[in-house]
Amino acid sequence: MPPAATTDAIWRPHVTVACVVSDGARYLMVEEDVAGRLAYNQPAGHLEDRERLVDAAVRETLEETGWTVQPTHLIGVHQWRSTEHGEGVIRFSFAAQPLSHDPSRSLDTGIRRALWLSRAEIAALGERLRSPLVLKSIDAWLAGARFPLDALHWLPEPATL
Repeated sequence: MPPAATTDAIWRPHVTVACVVSDGARYLMVEEDVAGRLAYNQPAGHLEDRERLVDAAVRETLEETGWTVQPTHLIGVHQWRSTEHGEGVIRFSFAAQPLSHDPSRSLDTGIRRALWLSRAEIAALGERLRSPLVLKSIDAWLAGARFPLDALHWLPEPATL
């Protein structure tokens, strides 16, 4: 029988979340410094330990834009190998509606500003998009991709004795 794999030998993708927040025909975006270049992305980031996916999406949107949002649907799950760092990424993309904005809130390090752009303006950014998942998520939303949030299940940790 082969020896059990050590935890160091197990491949682990980055688990990320992103929000497609629409206001009519405009979408909430962030302008950010990424490895010395200016890039554009949806509000997005990494899932933290013991955090629900939907809570991570709300948190990242607030931290990067100052907007409080309410997720309404899961748009899709995308698997991708990042051209930025070369590692595997599993991205959960959510649709969310904007609830309120705090313009005085400090934004995450590296985020220059939040802005609202049309799909055409986002597509025109080309190579300045942080990843191809930006347009894929918007296009999936526009095509009607809407999965119920209750398709995601979170099992809280058992109480310690």
